[in-house]
Amino acid sequence: MNIEILREYCISKKDVTESSPFDDDTLVFKVAGKIFAMANLEGDLEINLKCDPTYALELREKYAAVCPGYHMNKKHWNTILVDGSVPDKEILSWVDHSYNLVLRKK
Repeated sequence: MNIEILREYCISKKDVTESSPFDDDTLVFKVAGKIFAMANLEGDLEINLKCDPTYALELREKYAAVCPGYHMNKKHWNTILVDGSVPDKEILSWVDHSYNLVLRKK
């Protein structure tokens, strides 16, 4: 996976906006005005995704590339290092999970 694939997938979802509110190196995706995904534009690709707390712990135990959310609430966010160790299909399912969590909270 690369940033172009991630970006296209995120913006294909209904009512998603993208911006760079923090700096020029971080791409942010929102739905209903709330962040559901963030990715860096420089260096190795890392993605922050919202996650159900129990599921977040399961993913961290299963995958070395998944850790508590960098600069985020560690209970509700995971950071995924996209290094090829997690299948793209799995990562995209986590994007869906994050998107749906945010939509349910609006």
